[in-house]
Amino acid sequence: MTVPAEGQWRRPGRLRRRVGDGWRHAVALPIAALFLLPLAWLVATSLREGGRPPARRLEWVPDPISWANYPAVFDALPILTFAANSLLVAAIAVPVTVLVASWAGFAMAQLPGLWRWRLAALSFAALMVPVTAVWVPRFALFRAAGLVDTPWALIAPAAMGTSPTFALLFLWTFLRVPPAIYEAARLDGAGALRLWAGIAMPLARPTAVAVAVLAFGDYWSNFVDPLLYIQSTEKQTLPLALRALNELGRTDWPKLMAGVTLLTLPLVGVFLVAQRAFLRQVRDER
Repeated sequence: MTVPAEGQWRRPGRLRRRVGDGWRHAVALPIAALFLLPLAWLVATSLREGGRPPARRLEWVPDPISWANYPAVFDALPILTFAANSLLVAAIAVPVTVLVASWAGFAMAQLPGLWRWRLAALSFAALMVPVTAVWVPRFALFRAAGLVDTPWALIAPAAMGTSPTFALLFLWTFLRVPPAIYEAARLDGAGALRLWAGIAMPLARPTAVAVAVLAFGDYWSNFVDPLLYIQSTEKQTLPLALRALNELGRTDWPKLMAGVTLLTLPLVGVFLVAQRAFLRQVRDER
């Protein structure tokens, strides 16, 4: 009886893996193209001649192509100042959000089952509270604390994890860690912070990246909070700059789309960087 070589045993598994990857790519590519179509239309509209109305039909390549809308955005408003304000808020709020949300998720994961699910249910209930219901009390609290018209009014929600969703994401991730790992670390004298920093967070790296991307999108594109709390023009953020750009020329759609493109590019860049982190994690698991 002939015994197959070791490489021949591995070929069927590799073949099945390649076939599975092919099917996943075949499904993922049309979905990705569907989500990329609005971005393509946004860029194409921003390259139309200034002052022209939106095209009646989809126009993927404008004729003629005009790059003048982008310098016009910088000439109309101090975009770099607004971008620096948005970047300051995101640079502080995103790490604080990841830190606080991971602490909350880790704390719930270490609780006994009954209390853990009670807090999880309370977090779900908090998600059902309309955002409009907290505008007035939050403004009163920020005004009493002297935070109105300062960037700290926009950063303050990060001290509460920004959203219960982020804490629940970390909770779900930490629950997948076998309890025996925590018990072994406790026997070695590890405390709560050491368990969180040395065991939980390294295993929750994809979740931390996902929460960071979602939080960056929230703070970078936040329109309502700067509108409520920021009064000085030099402290406003990019979403308010787009509103001002729209008021300066309500019919100049190409210039407005150029401003929207400038606002969207950092979000796309952050997503692409995060995607590389996800792909690296998948390769490491294989």
